Amino acid sequence: MAERDPIQILIVDDEPEVRTLLREYFALEGYGVSEAGDGVEMRAHLEQHPVTLITLDINLPGEDGFELAREIRAKRNIPIIMISGKHDPVDRIVGLELGADDYITKPFQLREVLARVRAVLRRYQDHSSPGIPASPAVAHEKQYRFEGYVLTPNRRELARAGGQVIDVTAAEFNMLTMFVERPARVLTRDNIMDRLKGHDWSPLDRSIDTLVARLRKKIEANPDRPRLIKTVRAVGYVFAAEVEKV
Repeated sequence: MAERDPIQILIVDDEPEVRTLLREYFALEGYGVSEAGDGVEMRAHLEQHPVTLITLDINLPGEDGFELAREIRAKRNIPIIMISGKHDPVDRIVGLELGADDYITKPFQLREVLARVRAVLRRYQDHSSPGIPASPAVAHEKQYRFEGYVLTPNRRELARAGGQVIDVTAAEFNMLTMFVERPARVLTRDNIMDRLKGHDWSPLDRSIDTLVARLRKKIEANPDRPRLIKTVRAVGYVFAAEVEKV
């Protein structure tokens, strides 16, 4: 059997010492690692090389990490972990709202960064091998249909009934899968945190609410007046769409 390609991590940071620290540590763990010092170098690398995950600093020359995260998320379904010296909870929430999958502050412990990387990759790859396409769809592949959408867990794909694939992050996909598997059931925030194990939830921020807001923007006709994911005041959320399992 041919040797599988390693996971490719792109480190985007304007501090050479930080890039070197992460590069050497990731390389020791068997990952392929590349570096970029700003948005221009990041784009050039993404156009020419496969990337499995991006670590992204916020304070960059020219465009900041928030702008780059928004751009990446609009064009690609690549995991993003923000690594920043900004400790303000607002920055963390903004990063998550723009599509980052996790947010780590400097100074950091390398073992913690590695654990976060592995957790995010597990959520994206659903325990499949890195660099290996998902298995072809098999007969009777499980799907969920609701409100003109088709969700296929095995392929980690959300599409409109006409076939148009919708770009969602791993966290968004996992949350939506949780909802469609439990329609009409009220889920508290604690329920949601328990079921979405592996995500870095913090009791001090509004990560659950932020993730719900992001998902609503993808699937609701009017995110300000949601019909599918409804808020249950002082409790949590309920998926109100009629779901058909096929």
